[in-house]
Amino acid sequence: MELHNLRPAKGAVKSGKRIARGQGSGKGGTSTRGHKGAKSRSGYSRKRNFEGGQMPLQMRLPKRGFKNPNRVAFVPINLERLVSISEKYRTSKIDIEFLVSNGIVNKNKKVKILGNGELSTKLEVQAHACSSNAKDAIEKAGGSITVA
Repeated sequence: MELHNLRPAKGAVKSGKRIARGQGSGKGGTSTRGHKGAKSRSGYSRKRNFEGGQMPLQMRLPKRGFKNPNRVAFVPINLERLVSISEKYRTSKIDIEFLVSNGIVNKNKKVKILGNGELSTKLEVQAHACSSNAKDAIEKAGGSITVA
């Protein structure tokens, strides 16, 4: 047996359906596409949410709410997290560059300090925003907060 003698097994390869090759083929005329209608035409592709002409579901349901294009999203950092960060890195000064360099916050995100938790150590904090509870707690512990 040589390479030029190789053939697939009998019945393993089936010839493709030859449509639109005349009436004698048995698949002429409508070429297995049925009669008329969009599906019989060339270039037909059904739209994503097409329901046969019925009003699509996403158009039947009411619209709700809106997305505010001017929304400013902050990464929240609570006081208890500030305490754990200061203990872990042994620092009393926590600013945005420090948080970014240690991988706590993404460099493109804005940071907001929130007042959940107890603060016992004196901290110098810099953030983009701060809640009034957090500001009071930081100043009560003898620290300072600057909003940049």
